Amino acid sequence: MGQASVNPVRTGPIFAIILVGAFVAFLNQTLINVALPQMMDRLHITATTGDWLTTIFMLVNGIVIPITAFLMDRFTTRQLYITSMGLFTAGTLICCIAPNFACILVGRVVQAAGAGILFPLITNIIFTLFPPEKRGAAMGIFGISINFAPAIGPTLSGWIVESHSWRVLFLIILPIAFIDLVISVFVLKNVSETSRPKLDVLGVILSTIGFGGVLYGFATAGDSGWGSTDVVTMLVVGGVGILLFVWRQWVVGHALLEFRIFRYPMYTLTTIINVVVTMSLYSGMILMPIYMQNVRGFSPLLSGLMLLPGGIVMGVMSPITGRLFDKMGARWLAVSGLAITVITTYALTRLTLDTSFTYVVIVYTLRMFGMAILMMPIFTAGLNELPMSLNRYGTAMVNTLRMIAGAVGMALFVSIMTNVGATHTKAIIVREHIAPADKVHMATALNQGLVAGINEAFVVATILTVVSFLLSFFIQRTSPKEDTITNQIQRKTEQKTGLAVAHD
Repeated sequence: MGQASVNPVRTGPIFAIILVGAFVAFLNQTLINVALPQMMDRLHITATTGDWLTTIFMLVNGIVIPITAFLMDRFTTRQLYITSMGLFTAGTLICCIAPNFACILVGRVVQAAGAGILFPLITNIIFTLFPPEKRGAAMGIFGISINFAPAIGPTLSGWIVESHSWRVLFLIILPIAFIDLVISVFVLKNVSETSRPKLDVLGVILSTIGFGGVLYGFATAGDSGWGSTDVVTMLVVGGVGILLFVWRQWVVGHALLEFRIFRYPMYTLTTIINVVVTMSLYSGMILMPIYMQNVRGFSPLLSGLMLLPGGIVMGVMSPITGRLFDKMGARWLAVSGLAITVITTYALTRLTLDTSFTYVVIVYTLRMFGMAILMMPIFTAGLNELPMSLNRYGTAMVNTLRMIAGAVGMALFVSIMTNVGATHTKAIIVREHIAPADKVHMATALNQGLVAGINEAFVVATILTVVSFLLSFFIQRTSPKEDTITNQIQRKTEQKTGLAVAHD
C-alpha cells in the first residue's frame, strides 16, 4: 500500500478547483448538440457523420469510466486530476483549431478521455475530504456544476451559433479549462492512498468491446432501427463482451469493476433507482427539443431557453437538498422528488400541436425540481454505505451503469417516438384520405403523428418513474459498513499469486 499525503490539506481550494473542472466538462457535453446543424453546413458533412461528434464522446466515456477505479488505485488524485484536465484542455484546443471534421473528431476523443475520468475522480475526492455527515452538503454544492452547466449549454450554444461560428463554443471553454489546469498544478494536493495493482489487460479489452459495443448499438438504434444489421451485431457482440467481462472480474486477482459491492443492499437499491431515473431523465432531454423545434417551430435559442429555468432550479436546489440530506437522509427526499417527477412526466403525455410555451416551461421546470430533490441524495446514500476503500469501485460502477442507462433511454424513447409516430401518421392519412401532393395536410399529419409518438414515449417514462417511486420507500439511512469485501479481494489476490497462508 502506498502512502497518502500526511500533511493536512485545505479542503476549500481543492474543492473550488474540482468544481470548476466539473462545470466546464459538463458544459462541454451539451454545447455541441445545438451547434451540429451549423457544423454540418460549414464542414460539408451529413447528419449521420455529424452525429459521430456526440457518439464518439459517449463511446470513449464508456470505455474510460469502467477503468477509473484502477486508475484511482494506481495514481494519486493530484496526478489523475492534472492528467484528466490536461487531456480535456488539449482536446478542446484541437477542436478550436481543427481544419476539418477528422481533426475535430480526434479532439472529441481526447476531450472524452479526460472528461471520463473527472466525474468518478471528483466524487472520490469529495468522499475522501468530507466525513459522512457533511457529504450531502458537499455533493449538493457539486450538484450545481453537474446540473446547471448542462442546462445553460443549449441556451448559450443557441445564442452563439445564431451570430457566430461554432468555434466560439470551444473558445469559451478553452481558457476556463486552461486556467483551472494551471491553478491545479500549484494548488491541488493528493488526498488518497495508492497501491501498485496489476492492470488486467484482458479485462480492459473485454470492457472496451462490451461497453463500447452496447453503447454504440443503443446510440445508433434510434436512427438505424432495431432490426439494422449493425445495431444487432454490436448489441450481441457488446452483450457477450459484458458477460465475459463480468466473469473475468469474479476470477481475476484485482478487478477493474468490483461486482461484490452489490452485496451492500442500500448501494444496490439506490443504484437501481439511479439507473431507472436516468433513463426517465433522458426522455425530457431528447424529446422536448424535438417537440419544441420540429412540432412547434421554435428556434434552437428558444428551445434552449425552455430548458434554462429547470437547470437554474436544479442548480439552486442542489446545495439545499444536500443539507437536507445530511439532516434527514435520502428516503423522503427521494419519495417526494419522485412523486413530483411522476406527476410532471405524466403531464408531458398530454402535449398537442398547440400546447403553449408557458405550459411546457412550467411542467419541465417542475420536473427538474423533482429531479433536483432526488438525484444527489440517492447517489450519496448508496456510496455512503460503502467503506472508503471501496468508494472508487462504487463510483466507477454507478457511473458506468448511468452511461449505459442514458444510451438505452435515448434509443428507447427515440424508437418509441419514431415507430408510434409513423403508425399514427399512416392512420391519419388513411382516415382523412390525404393525398401525397397535399403538402399542407401531409405536414399536419406528420406533426400529429410525431406528437403522438412523443406522448407515448413519455407514457413509458412515467411508468419507469413510478417503478423508482415505489422502490424509494425502501431506502434507509446509510453509514459506512465494515470492509469485508476488501479482505476477500486481498485473499483472492494472495491465492492467485501463490502467497496464501493456511488458517485454522
